[in-house]
Amino acid sequence: MSAVAQPLSREAINAKSVALISTGAVSLGVFLSGFVIREPAPYELYMAGLIAVWSLFGLRISRFILPLLILLVTFNIGGMISMTQMANMAGAPLYLAVSLFLAFTAVFIAAVVEADDRLYRSIFIAWLMAALPTATLGILGYFHAFPGAEMFTRYDRAAGAFEDPNVFGPFLALPGVFLLHRMLTEAPARMPLYALPLLVVAGGIFLSFSRGAWGLFALSSVLLVLALFLQTSSGALRLRIVAMSIAAVFVLVIGLLVALQIPSIADLFSARAQLVQDYDSARLGRFARYDIGFQMALEHPLGIGPLVFGKIFGEDTHNIWLKSLMDYGWLGFVSYLGLIVWTAAAGFRILFRNRPWQPYLLCAYVVFLGHIGLGTVIDTDHWRHFYLLLGLVWAAIALEARHQRLAPHTPFGGAQEAHASARTNAA
Repeated sequence: MSAVAQPLSREAINAKSVALISTGAVSLGVFLSGFVIREPAPYELYMAGLIAVWSLFGLRISRFILPLLILLVTFNIGGMISMTQMANMAGAPLYLAVSLFLAFTAVFIAAVVEADDRLYRSIFIAWLMAALPTATLGILGYFHAFPGAEMFTRYDRAAGAFEDPNVFGPFLALPGVFLLHRMLTEAPARMPLYALPLLVVAGGIFLSFSRGAWGLFALSSVLLVLALFLQTSSGALRLRIVAMSIAAVFVLVIGLLVALQIPSIADLFSARAQLVQDYDSARLGRFARYDIGFQMALEHPLGIGPLVFGKIFGEDTHNIWLKSLMDYGWLGFVSYLGLIVWTAAAGFRILFRNRPWQPYLLCAYVVFLGHIGLGTVIDTDHWRHFYLLLGLVWAAIALEARHQRLAPHTPFGGAQEAHASARTNAA
């Protein structure tokens, strides 16, 4: 006899409705992170409301995410102490309020994804859906494709729906790596499905003329390919990864050569491709300010106050480690260093485990590592997407800790491992 499908209970229908609304709400927040032409941006307003509402209806921060919260709050306490060293606090309270808000967004993302790992897919798709239009706007703006298109550029560089090309380019890195991951791991017949959006994203990164974004995307892509190569023991799959990687590089090189035939692109590329710019090596250039700033940190262990360094020297620190020392003091610096080391170490420990969320962790982790390197030459303190990356990595850390806690209670661990393997293959 065939089983008769039972109608869903009211509780089941309500649960599905809540899950759908929750997924849509989080996805919309991630999507809005790609449109920051003016501040405060819709992202801040929306996420502040979303976090507040979610907190009222059961936001749960597990003990596995608690270290993230403690380190971020301690980092901001360092900023509050540093603010007391300022003669004029104008602008500092608002700056620290934004810092604390962004810290809460990282904790929020980690908490909601830990509660439902299926949100990983929705978040990545939402990020990609934000990257494609903002990258397209940047490309169209660079070529002045329509009247008023220059609003999507800055300093003759593509900026998309961002204020700064140096933030626009790095924002596109995760969607680019995600598309590359799909190209390398899915059926070759689906390669064109990912190749076209990858070219759009890569085009946006290139036309941002951000050396940091170029390096970030290149390093993240190399780390992704290396991780995929090490992860599999199949010779055929390794050969495919190598072949697909070569094909992807070939397409990007051809695209670069074509773009360089345009004189304006070739000239700006030649100028921006130099490793050291004039403003780096000048008497009070970026590198000189690094040395001055670290010496000042020895004299001012509590910091000198948010944004004060830029007022003194006319340019900000352009280095997240120096930024931490100057704006958040030694307490903030130690907290930030601890956060980065803990995230990198804990993420690496679980990077190759066969879990439903492993593909998403891998993409987020390699881009996060790239941002650590990028932070040595630019200030990533208020980059919204960096805090999203933190939340995504910590969600996986929490999910793995919970999995390890529950695994011994699953007979032989077989059912849970089989479920994880099936979900991974489906992803």
